[in-house]
Amino acid sequence: MTSTAALPARTDVAIVGAGPTGLALAVTLAEAGIDFVLLDKQAEGANTSRAAVVHARTLEVLDELDPSGTLSGDLIGRGVRVSRFRIRDGARPLAAVDFDRLPTAHPYALMVPQYETEAVLLARLRALGGDVHRPYEVTAVAQDAQGVTLTTATGETLRAAHAVGADGMHSVIRGAAGIAFEGSAYGESFVLADVVMDWAPGPHEVTLAFGAAGPTVIAPLPGGHYRIVAAVAEAPAEPDLAFVRDLMDERVPGRAAVRALVWSSRFRIHHRVADRYRAGRLLLAGDAAHVHSPAGGQGMNTGIQDGYALGRALATGDLDGYEARRRPVARRVVALTHRMTRAATTRNPVLRAARNALLPLLARVPALRDRLATELAELNYR
Repeated sequence: MTSTAALPARTDVAIVGAGPTGLALAVTLAEAGIDFVLLDKQAEGANTSRAAVVHARTLEVLDELDPSGTLSGDLIGRGVRVSRFRIRDGARPLAAVDFDRLPTAHPYALMVPQYETEAVLLARLRALGGDVHRPYEVTAVAQDAQGVTLTTATGETLRAAHAVGADGMHSVIRGAAGIAFEGSAYGESFVLADVVMDWAPGPHEVTLAFGAAGPTVIAPLPGGHYRIVAAVAEAPAEPDLAFVRDLMDERVPGRAAVRALVWSSRFRIHHRVADRYRAGRLLLAGDAAHVHSPAGGQGMNTGIQDGYALGRALATGDLDGYEARRRPVARRVVALTHRMTRAATTRNPVLRAARNALLPLLARVPALRDRLATELAELNYR
């Protein structure tokens, strides 16, 4: 199962997509002694930061995969622990959600670039004797009563008992399975930028700043960097340093001095959940099964937990139980992030005033604060 080896003719489980979801599934199967082939169409893993938060439940999953603590410990050593999520209107604090009272061995959010999460999972996979086959783009999928045949762009075929789509929103496996992906897109576009800057609140919290022009999230990253995510009417294809500086001067005046741009992109977001997670021998996990707003930073976490749950289901033969457990989780995450996104992006001045008046009142209720912290950390999904 190495990246340079020829593609095997047969395996028990074919996994399409070697992002965090596919890697977590592969590690789980390797731990269980189940043969698999992990395919990815990219020649190498992306080195951009993309998803940047690992929540408590995901760290617990890493501990379950490696009870020695080496797996989670390696990742924690690469990140920044943050114990508070604060909501502001400009500079005015409205509410705070604290993670340090959560009932877990990891009472914090770990800010760490996605490529580090993938590197840690890949190292664990290789230690268990597995690897990723690259670059193999799956172009056709056909299943019958005995198994699944995958055909790649090179004309090679792979026969498997089951095939898993961990290949994102435009999943070839989901398409072959004929599974609907209901939902819609948000109207706003989003700017994502990793920067070096002086930031008044400092590196000890994740900030969601409301404003008339739209919401902005600022989160610390390792190496003194910060992640900025901002909703804008129409983001440029490649936001440059001047654009990001102007954005921060408008959204959080006097609070941020952006000194350098490390990486940037734009994106649009959807909220969708697959109608089913299984069609015969074809299964879905991660973004192939659900996509949603980045509010709360739960996308990659939900996918990693899908991979772990599906690996265990394949090991025990409880594939129907996988969908029964994980699809309701996706629906809850999509519903929560949709509410958060709508509240954050409203341009209606009456609704904005009501939101800003209500949040401080709700934040004074400990049970509500703890409930939101638990939901964001995904500890309700054990």
